[in-house]
Amino acid sequence: MRFENKVVIITGAAGGIGKEAVKCFAAEGAKIVLVDLKEEALRQTAADLHLKEGGFLPVAADVSVEKDVQNYVDRTVEKFGRVDVFFNNAGIEGAIAPIADYPIDKFDAVIGVNLRGSFLGMKYVLKVMEKQRSGVVVNTSSIGGLRGMPGTSAYVSTKFALIGLTKTAAIEYAPSNIRVNAVCPSPVNTRMMRSIEAGANSANPEAAKELYTSFIPMGRYGETTDIIKAVLFLTSDDASFITGAILSVDGGMAA
Repeated sequence: MRFENKVVIITGAAGGIGKEAVKCFAAEGAKIVLVDLKEEALRQTAADLHLKEGGFLPVAADVSVEKDVQNYVDRTVEKFGRVDVFFNNAGIEGAIAPIADYPIDKFDAVIGVNLRGSFLGMKYVLKVMEKQRSGVVVNTSSIGGLRGMPGTSAYVSTKFALIGLTKTAAIEYAPSNIRVNAVCPSPVNTRMMRSIEAGANSANPEAAKELYTSFIPMGRYGETTDIIKAVLFLTSDDASFITGAILSVDGGMAA
């Protein structure tokens, strides 16, 4: 029960990695604020995971919209009084296309959610944590934040940028007893990877999966539990002297 009575905000909470985070933090006693685009999906997530009434708060938000971000942080403080952990996880994959053919509207959308949304979340959560003089942030970057990946220029750009934001925030807020780290997953068995596989090879998505798997020395995609175990460690007191770290959770892919 490492997170008993801790208040945890999770963005992208209705998606694969986010839902696993909700499950695991709740199992260790946390009070959870679930953030995603649609409240109905968040309430379904809470029902699926049998979250205890009074121990969670669903807040619909477009993380790229500043007032929505300010709202989910304000509502967290109104209900629970503080923010102990922020899992800054919401993200979209965008289009799969070479740079010369990449649709600008899709590029802007990815920048809006993955980079602007992550920045805004940190902006408003860090204000609360600074007043408390405590807190932990984990940003979801990607193996795509460490190396180029053909066809995903917008996604990769945002995930590289998130590493820069993570390191900058770690330095700025260490004096306030706030830690900021990032995880970099390899491909994970979620809806997002099904979309990427189909975008890479619409005629044979399974062949795309086999190709991506061949880049992972451990010979498999990650599972959501693999990623969240790392997040739980980074946000726990076991990692009390770790900040500014970029943790690959990738089966050796970055190596």
